[in-house]
Amino acid sequence: MHNFRELEVWKKAIDLTTQFYKFSKLYPKDELFGLTSQSRRCMVSIASNIAEGAGRNTDKQFVQFLSIALASSFEFETQLIVAKNLEYITSENYNSIFDELRHIQNMLIKLINNYNI
Repeated sequence: MHNFRELEVWKKAIDLTTQFYKFSKLYPKDELFGLTSQSRRCMVSIASNIAEGAGRNTDKQFVQFLSIALASSFEFETQLIVAKNLEYITSENYNSIFDELRHIQNMLIKLINNYNI
């Protein structure tokens, strides 16, 4: 088992989720149950799956949940692009979130590859 609170990728995912929640408050109110809700769920899913995987008994299970977290990050990336295209988010905020998201994705890929299961 791993202590998820000590994983840098989990910390970064928590920070980005918090940052995105603040940005997504600016989305149109009619998106509250659409893009806003779906994007927020994806963001929370990244850190949540890292934590859940860390609590599993085997490295294979841990890697499986890291892979789910990575998939959620790609899903969120797609939603972020849609939000940018619809001008729900500024280019500056988009770039800030996207850069950090890409960093988290790379950290997850590296961590997954380190286990080489």
